[in-house]
Amino acid sequence: MPDIDPSRLPLEQKAALLSGQDFWSTRPAQDAGLPSVVLTDGPHGVRRQVGEFDHMGIYESLPSTCFPPAVAVGSSWDPEVAARVGAAVGREARALGVHVVLGPGVNIKRSPLCGRNFEYYSEDPLLSGHLGAAHVRGQQEQGVGASLKHFAVNNQETDRMRVSADVDERTLREIYLPAFEHIVTEAAPATVMAAYNKVNGVHAAQNRWLLTEVLRDEWGFTGAVVSDWGAVHGPVASVRAGLDLEMPGPSPENARRIVDAVRDGELDERVVDMAVRRIAALAGLAGGQSDETDGSPESYGFDADAHHRLARKLAAECAVLLRNEDRALPLASAQRIAVIGEFAATPRYQAGGSSHLNPTRLDNALDAIRESAAVHGSTVEFAPGFTLDGSGDAAALREAALAAARSSDVAVVFAGLAESAESEGFDRDDLCLPAVQVELIRAVAAEAARTVVVLSNGGIVSLEGWHDEVDAILEGFLLGQGGGHAIADLLFGEANPSGRLAETIPLRLEDNPSFVNFPGEQGHVRHGEGVMVGYRWYGTTGAPVRYPFGHGLSYTTFAVGDLAVESTGADSARVSLTVTNKGARAGKHVVQVYVATEAGPVRRPARELRAFAKVRLAPGESRTVGFDLGRRAFAHYHVQDGDWAVAPGEYLVQIGENAAAVIAEAAVSLAGDAVAQELTLESTFGEWIAHPAVGATLLQELTAALPEDQGSQLGDRPELLQAVRDVPMKRVVGLVEGGALDGTLERLMERTRVVRRP
Repeated sequence: MPDIDPSRLPLEQKAALLSGQDFWSTRPAQDAGLPSVVLTDGPHGVRRQVGEFDHMGIYESLPSTCFPPAVAVGSSWDPEVAARVGAAVGREARALGVHVVLGPGVNIKRSPLCGRNFEYYSEDPLLSGHLGAAHVRGQQEQGVGASLKHFAVNNQETDRMRVSADVDERTLREIYLPAFEHIVTEAAPATVMAAYNKVNGVHAAQNRWLLTEVLRDEWGFTGAVVSDWGAVHGPVASVRAGLDLEMPGPSPENARRIVDAVRDGELDERVVDMAVRRIAALAGLAGGQSDETDGSPESYGFDADAHHRLARKLAAECAVLLRNEDRALPLASAQRIAVIGEFAATPRYQAGGSSHLNPTRLDNALDAIRESAAVHGSTVEFAPGFTLDGSGDAAALREAALAAARSSDVAVVFAGLAESAESEGFDRDDLCLPAVQVELIRAVAAEAARTVVVLSNGGIVSLEGWHDEVDAILEGFLLGQGGGHAIADLLFGEANPSGRLAETIPLRLEDNPSFVNFPGEQGHVRHGEGVMVGYRWYGTTGAPVRYPFGHGLSYTTFAVGDLAVESTGADSARVSLTVTNKGARAGKHVVQVYVATEAGPVRRPARELRAFAKVRLAPGESRTVGFDLGRRAFAHYHVQDGDWAVAPGEYLVQIGENAAAVIAEAAVSLAGDAVAQELTLESTFGEWIAHPAVGATLLQELTAALPEDQGSQLGDRPELLQAVRDVPMKRVVGLVEGGALDGTLERLMERTRVVRRP
């Protein structure tokens, strides 16, 4: 880290250091030994621009490997996959002279319409947090910093520059912040990126509660906070809130405003100095990593062939086999295969916007299927079926596809969304595949002996209207530049599908819990579903879905047994179970551990994911898997106390085939936290009588203080207690003559103040 003393630098120079020198780099301070830091877009590859600059993927970038985007990595449920992507991105970044790659993105998939869902992992914070932490560790072990984004509650593209995400604190703490918290505390990213949007009315880039009180004071973050490109609205407010670096730059006007604010006493210069120190620490990543190149990957120092092979291998870990009736997959040998759909020849492998890469090479599934078919003694006939831009003779394309289907043993239809249908910058209007593709799938299914559908899409798509008519569905999402061969490997059984859905596929868009509030109106988006996001909503309400969170099939079968759960403290437990591969193929099983409870004063989801592991097993192999569930696995956020709380009571530890199907469960009783809330005269009568320390005493003394006829009725008529349950105690006291309860209440309130939560 450069040794820099901000107090020895002129104020004007310090203020200038708080914004970039250009679109992709920070301002150096040669006299202070502070080098420039190069930042660039990611996170599933390095978008290094050397000509014209932009942050929307419009202009070209140097070739780099396009690894599976986060939507695919999320479906892998495998931190090792995330770590290998991060490490490879780090190696390429070093070769390209990049010091910080912007990513990973860990925002929660609140709505399936979010145009940037392809760049996020999951609808669950625990899954997103563990995958994101693995990516950060893998990347930073290569000496390249990560930029955790977009902090926070950046869950839509509509009006993203200014919309206020209005979210209650419990929901923030349990859904939208935990992935960031886990990555900050466990992986220490070099930077955190402040989002464009507002959080409860305050722009994230100048939200002191978010950037200082939570991120630094609570979570202990010591890195630099950088703005999303163009997210700073008030430079003085941003610096005061805890933002260190405004990007892009230069911003001479904003630097002048910072200088004026310090001289006018509006901004403490020590705050500026602290930001400069953090930028100086970030500059420690800079170190002459590359020289000028001829533009080829080899000339700037990474093995493009090896990275392409890695991209292909990792892609096969990410696809999800949704449906497989009568073992339609893997494809048998010596078959006549009809490959239908333009996506087979023109792959959809990434999405638009700031993460759009220039790949070093690109596989397509059609060529890969032909190669595999030759090995298996099968033949392949191809018909595009449709065009991606709607041009051409639609009737002729359709008829050629149906002719191929009729003469085949199996038709493999490639369908999905064009890149123009989903991108950073806008949200989708619906979940539908293009009508021409739906009609083609149904027509092919009516003609072919068997029909397999392979999907390519960044956000989930509806399967309604054709799902029951096909034999198998392989959801590829976006698999990166090696996805073509990965799909062929999965179709022919060279690889065994092991992906699991990281988001629910609903029957209808209207069933999604955010439907009535997304994307908001008049500058606000209300998160009215609270903590009931994704599978939490569907499980709690019992709403049917097409495929639940965590669903995915394999070419082998697994069994779970010997579940044991034991408490290891007042608020923790140890879980162990045995997983066995019952089939004839090696495969990977995702163990999903959920916790369910009705304990405590808040409404809890039906179940919540609290641990997971991906286990590889040979045919017939068994393995014991263990998990330590700590305090947070059982806790809810207690808003009044401003802390996490574990309610005393019973908790069910459930092993899920997915979020909707529990295959084993065991109960564990936890002592939890010692004391409930502190009582005051503003507390309701219901809170008083439910209090474990004083409730029974209050009822006894209230009965004694009331006139005899009223006191006897109190015990015989519970509806009387119910009628005043939500009335503040100060008003209930007025029902008792002579202040007979005054001393009692003071004594009981004091008892609730004695013990505090641990």
